[in-house]
Amino acid sequence: MPGLLSRLFSPRWRHPDPTVRREAVTRLDATRQREVLEQLAQDEDPDVRLTAVQRLDDPDQLLRLRQQGVVSRELDHQLAELLCGRAGGIELGRRLALVEEISDPALRARIAMHGDNQQLRLTALAGIDDETMLIEQACDNSIAAVRHAAAERVTSEQGLKQLVQTARRDRHVQRNARDRLSHLRADADAIKESMAQRESLLIKLEQHGRAQWEPLYAGRFRHLEREWLSLADQTETEQERRFQEACLRCRKVINDHEAHEQAQQADQQRREQADLDREALVMAFEESLDALRQGEYITQQDLASLRSQKQLLATRWQTLSETHLANPTLRHRYDTALKAYDVINQAWLRLEEHGNALEEAFKSNDEHRLKSIIKACAWPGDLPLEPRLARVQHYLRLERELTGKDNAAEQVERFDKELAMLEQLLDDGAFKAASRLHQRLKHLSENLPSSADQQLASLKRHGARLAELRDWRGFVAGPKREQLCQAIEALEQEDQLTDQDRDRRHRQLVKQWKALGDAAANREQSERFRSTSDRIRATLETWHDQQRHLRQSNLTERVALCDQLEALLEQPAALADPDALRDIRDKARDQWRRTSPVPRDDAEAIGRRFGRIRHRLQALIDRRATEIAEAKRALIGATRQLLEQDMPSRQRAERVKALQHQWRELGRAPKGEEQTLWREFRQLCDDIFAQRDAERNDRTQRLRQRQDEMQALIDRVDAWQPTSSSDAAQLDQILAEANALEPLPSGRRTEGMRRRWTGIIRARRERIERIAIADKVSQWRDVMPLIQAHLKADADCLAGRPCHDVPLTEGMTLSDNLHKAHQQRNDARRNPVPEPQVAEQLARLRVHLALMAGHPIAHHDEPLRLAIQVDRLNDNFGQPLEREDELEAVLCALLATGPVSPQTWQREVNDLDTVLDSLTQLPPP
Repeated sequence: MPGLLSRLFSPRWRHPDPTVRREAVTRLDATRQREVLEQLAQDEDPDVRLTAVQRLDDPDQLLRLRQQGVVSRELDHQLAELLCGRAGGIELGRRLALVEEISDPALRARIAMHGDNQQLRLTALAGIDDETMLIEQACDNSIAAVRHAAAERVTSEQGLKQLVQTARRDRHVQRNARDRLSHLRADADAIKESMAQRESLLIKLEQHGRAQWEPLYAGRFRHLEREWLSLADQTETEQERRFQEACLRCRKVINDHEAHEQAQQADQQRREQADLDREALVMAFEESLDALRQGEYITQQDLASLRSQKQLLATRWQTLSETHLANPTLRHRYDTALKAYDVINQAWLRLEEHGNALEEAFKSNDEHRLKSIIKACAWPGDLPLEPRLARVQHYLRLERELTGKDNAAEQVERFDKELAMLEQLLDDGAFKAASRLHQRLKHLSENLPSSADQQLASLKRHGARLAELRDWRGFVAGPKREQLCQAIEALEQEDQLTDQDRDRRHRQLVKQWKALGDAAANREQSERFRSTSDRIRATLETWHDQQRHLRQSNLTERVALCDQLEALLEQPAALADPDALRDIRDKARDQWRRTSPVPRDDAEAIGRRFGRIRHRLQALIDRRATEIAEAKRALIGATRQLLEQDMPSRQRAERVKALQHQWRELGRAPKGEEQTLWREFRQLCDDIFAQRDAERNDRTQRLRQRQDEMQALIDRVDAWQPTSSSDAAQLDQILAEANALEPLPSGRRTEGMRRRWTGIIRARRERIERIAIADKVSQWRDVMPLIQAHLKADADCLAGRPCHDVPLTEGMTLSDNLHKAHQQRNDARRNPVPEPQVAEQLARLRVHLALMAGHPIAHHDEPLRLAIQVDRLNDNFGQPLEREDELEAVLCALLATGPVSPQTWQREVNDLDTVLDSLTQLPPP
């Protein structure tokens, strides 16, 4: 019961039956019952929803319902109808504002497709991003501006392809899409080509990074780097990484070479420092020789010091010569100093050889023997005397003076001087010299006069001092001898030392023992020291043999090395590579260092020989390097002359490449000069390549400019439509402009432009030709009154009435061909042909016009069509077919054909008018 009551008293728009609810909707007041209509707009029945939303004419209300989540096709349809202007009568400004608030692309697409205003459609189109919807708008929208705007927003290659295929309605959209697709493909091809160029450039750069350094290495690297940077496209991450790695490898090669050059520069500095060191060594040795000559006496210590200095000089000189050869001036000074030393040393050796005999003769006062020994010693006159020689010379002179005819006073005076010398020797501790002089004075004291008691007393006193000095030397030398004996015995027992260290220590002890002389000497210690030393020598005999064998082997290798180098220097190659010679020099120096030591007696001679060889080898290297420097200067001159010549930069670049190849084959010039020459040559080469690159860039820029100008010309011609046959002259002018822009750069873009240009020119030629044909048809229709007059005259003549000529009406002008055809038509009435023949001629002309217009030919006219085609081929063999002239010829033949009966003309006239109408139709723009 409650359900029944609720149904009886509830509103009808809530009735369960959809039909009742739909009828109730039509009775609702849209102003006061708007909320009810909104509820019914969400009804489950489609018809109820449609009826309810049709009563809602406020788009704001419908939009609010959509925002609240109400989704129905009827609601969207009503909203689209209101915004499109088909219902509601809403002003345009409000609709534009509402369309901008809509975010549903489907609803915007419907408004853009069916809106009543162009601005409204464009506003709706602006919110659509789906490319499929944009393509649909570009193809099916009825407003051209909307189609064009939608087509402009299609950017993908697939979308442009679809536009080209489906945009049949708008040729502009289709053509624009085709052009953009061509541009897109051209850009893609350009990017692909640029990527290929980058890949090729990367391969060259990576190969360059793995190559060895050469004089043009850095220039090539900079050229490849500039080419990489000149490419405008964005690079991929992998390519950029490879580029950076290749650059790092190239820079490492350049840095390594620069480090090598710095090392060579440092080597040159070391060479100069070595020359300074040699000069200082030679100067010091020369000063020592001068000081030795200017001294009062020459002693064993002086000679030992000079010998040590000479050994140091020879060692240091040899070390420096192994690194760098000396110049000839220093070498001459060094050789002169060594010769002077050899003279002094040989004199000293002769003195040492006759030393014992000299002592014995001196002790025995054998004046004749002393003179012969002094003569055998051949002491140089520019040297001061050795103390023993001075003492002997003094003795001989004193002997002559004391045994001479001098008086007693003079003898005593000279004896006093000798006593003063003896006192000085005792004060200096010179025991041996003082002892010899004391013995000599004792011998000479026997010849003194009896009044020389004071001198004899002084001699006795000095003798006591000499004995005291002898005792003191024995007191000091005794413990020293014992220490040396213990030391050499300990050395014999030592088993941890190497043979080399044992030999060095043994030599030092023997030298110290000899230095003691006869001080505190006794037979027991001497035998003890000597026997121990002999045993040590016996243990070292094997090692000494090995050392001798090693020294001899090293000497043999050094001699063989010198022989090889001398053989090389005797017959040097005319074009010997300085780098190869430098390598030989360095390897020879290393081998010389490895073959050390050599026998002491042969070391100096072989060292001098090797030094001379190295000097000659270095002179050969310097000579060849100088020749290479001269050749490279000639190449620099040729390059500079090439830079100044007037020739194409490409040819100049090819020639400079050949000069670079010659530069690489020459080798290296002298150090320091090579870098200077290379910098000058590289700068000239860089200038030449820069000119080539600049010209290439200018040429590329000009080609691109031509390409852009050609593109602008294509766009201009594409937008131009001929309107008369006289536009053929303008088309010829356009073709002349296009020919002036040739040649264009090769590439996909140019190929696409050429295809588009060919199509546009073909279309414009066809349009001009159709316009000319339409003009001919128009001229034909202008002479239709004359044709009607001819037809009337033909009918009168065929009916048996008198035949007469048709005159030209006043003001009518005919072309020469038409005027000739007019006369032929008048002549044809005077000399008529059979009616079937005239009918066949008219049919033939009709079929001919149908062929020109492209109309289908009936089956019964096929023989005529074949005959006409054969005639057209024969008449135009070897010449292009001009449709305008052909049409004029057919129309003139049509005018000249007669007489034509009215029945025959009526049978053909409709087909002729249809064909002529089709010929006047122009192709779409």
